[in-house]
Amino acid sequence: MIEARNLWKKYGDKVVLERLNLRVEEGEFITLVGASGCGKSTFLKMLLGTETASSGELLLDGKPIPDEPGPDRGIVFQQYSVFPHMSVLENVMAARGFGRPGVTGLLFGAARQQARDEARAILAEVGLGNAESLYPGELSGGMRQRLAIAQALLGQPRILLLDEPFGALDPGIRADMHDLVLRLWREYELTVFMVTHDLTEGFYLGTRLWVFDKTRLDPQAPDAYGATITYDLPVGQMDGGKLKKIDRDLTLTARETEKAL
Repeated sequence: MIEARNLWKKYGDKVVLERLNLRVEEGEFITLVGASGCGKSTFLKMLLGTETASSGELLLDGKPIPDEPGPDRGIVFQQYSVFPHMSVLENVMAARGFGRPGVTGLLFGAARQQARDEARAILAEVGLGNAESLYPGELSGGMRQRLAIAQALLGQPRILLLDEPFGALDPGIRADMHDLVLRLWREYELTVFMVTHDLTEGFYLGTRLWVFDKTRLDPQAPDAYGATITYDLPVGQMDGGKLKKIDRDLTLTARETEKAL
């Protein structure tokens, strides 16, 4: 479904990602971990279509990923992408409206009623069926993230992109969100890419763990080389020693980068 061929991403002279070669089958759940600034979110944006490759190819079903977001790719950020002046129901309906042709994204008549019905069904799926009349300011952090997930799902995407979606949540709420995302992944038959700063979370969710890290670093030119995928591991088949080694590698890279800067 997704394939990268010698993929590079640069901003001017700064190399963020280099030599990415990978294949992802439909229905996989990929978690991405790595030190801050190693290109995890950049790769997610390339999948979304808001960033383009500097060289190499990033393909969806054998064709270049469009250089703009589309309904086949939904995204959820750590910072809740909701409209504070709209109710929960209106927020989810707006996601459908913005996916339609036209400037305003307004819905009328039968289209509006269909969007309302679909939004209510999605809200029930994510556990917000009784909160549709509330506003984002009245919701807890976990409820706001459920709302953001509902927005992303309304377009019926094939690919769900999660950019550190649970980083600001308390541990108990995060565990509930893990259960929700795993259930929705299976129920909607999604292909999921999830960035996380928590190595343990990345290891225990989904089907594959990718570790983004730099394999080469020039102290005199810290931006000369980018990160690549140093580990591509099946989740659930790694011993504790491997987990500790990855953690040490990432910590060492972060320290070396800080010294170089």
